[in-house]
Amino acid sequence: MSSSDATALPARPDRIFDRTDEWTDLVGFARDPRPGATLALVSGQRRQGKTFLLEAVSQATGGFYFDGQAAAEAESLRRLAERLAAHTGAARPPHWGRWDDAVEALLALGDERPAPVIVDDFPELVGHSPALPSVLHCAFVRMHEQRPHNRTRLILSGASPAVIRRLFAGSSSLHRLASLELAVRPFGFRKAARFWGIRSPRLAVQVHAVVGGTPAYRGDLVRDDAPAGPDDFDAWVCRTVLNPRVPLFWEARHLLEQEGDYADRALSHSVLVAIAGGRSTPGGIADRLGASLHDISHVLAVMRNHGLLHGEADAFRPGLTRYRIAEPLLAFEHAVAWPHRAALEQEDAAAVWRRIRPDFDASVAAPHFAQLCRDWATRYAAWDTFGGEAATAVRGTVPDPEGNGRLDAEVVVRGTADGRPGVLLSVGVACWNEVMDAPHLARLRRILALLAASGEDTGQTVPACYGGVGFGPELRAAEAKGEVLLIGIDRLYHGE
Repeated sequence: MSSSDATALPARPDRIFDRTDEWTDLVGFARDPRPGATLALVSGQRRQGKTFLLEAVSQATGGFYFDGQAAAEAESLRRLAERLAAHTGAARPPHWGRWDDAVEALLALGDERPAPVIVDDFPELVGHSPALPSVLHCAFVRMHEQRPHNRTRLILSGASPAVIRRLFAGSSSLHRLASLELAVRPFGFRKAARFWGIRSPRLAVQVHAVVGGTPAYRGDLVRDDAPAGPDDFDAWVCRTVLNPRVPLFWEARHLLEQEGDYADRALSHSVLVAIAGGRSTPGGIADRLGASLHDISHVLAVMRNHGLLHGEADAFRPGLTRYRIAEPLLAFEHAVAWPHRAALEQEDAAAVWRRIRPDFDASVAAPHFAQLCRDWATRYAAWDTFGGEAATAVRGTVPDPEGNGRLDAEVVVRGTADGRPGVLLSVGVACWNEVMDAPHLARLRRILALLAASGEDTGQTVPACYGGVGFGPELRAAEAKGEVLLIGIDRLYHGE
């Protein structure tokens, strides 16, 4: 669409926080005046506000919205007919015996004008009507051949991109027909802080380590109960995520149960506990659980496919994949809450939290802070921060022959410098709950020396310390000499 068309689009409602790009893309698609029926695929895990957004788009554009539910085909067709009759003002709902007739009626809405048709939770309908994607495919083919001026704007939504693509695997031409693929993702850590109304960066990290950037966790699941300030965090945890009377207490369990039909759900929980406890590699997880590597690899693949896990290659050992839990609430659950469920249901939450608070700092907040540092490096750091354009930031481990062990670098940044891709721009260590000083710089120097000895080009590599508490005088003096880059928690949220 032209810029003049874009300025005429309906404004995003105030009740929708952010989502500016998503709103512009969806409303622009829905109001596109050009001839030809078009298709958009919208994905988003539960609780991200996908339905809230699609309903608002439908209202703003005069579109037709239908929420798919897990029901028998005849029931779904009946519900759809009633909704369509109410939308068009028909005297009585049509009676459809099959999806072919229903799809034809929906697509006919665009015969005279751009007509948004939104089918939310589309996979729920396909569960009881597996031929539905093929029905849509055939209908679109006929539409383009017989009614090329039809302007139906069909929007199908589902839980994840993988689910949507799998549904259209047998109708690849329909998938190729999609002119818009949009993912409604959790808010990034900076937007999440604004969404929760949190000004303290340290408090923002703590809250994000519990609930991440999922918007519904504030509204629907805790009824807008946000920490009043840094001193209220512990009490907030006790009255929300550790309170059996609050829906957020049960959400992690529901999330795992609804995201996949696992053959061994107990093993899935155990894998998550192992990862939350610091075992990030398949071998380490198998060793911790006393299970076969084959069984563990299968569970990891299933959970990764459902978006519950992220797998990333080690920065210095590309053949080694490290896993982390994608949803912070799941990490919190399996690191600190899951092992103490019985106590939380029977004892005072504040007393239990006092006992497990150190576990939160070590197993939840610290690794989460390190991940936010990696996110900052690729999303917010300025070009001159590392002397190049950061492309990736991951963990890395370096064998230390003298120490008979390994040295970990939490933030290893690679990118493009002087036109060369894959340059090792920075190696950094991150500490959440301790003041960083000379020993941390010594660790960095040791890592860089080992990397150089192994043949890694470290000529442009910037040593970096990421601190959640602060930096000591020796480290500050080294920074003044240009020997190390210091990134404090305020810079994560407000600087480049």
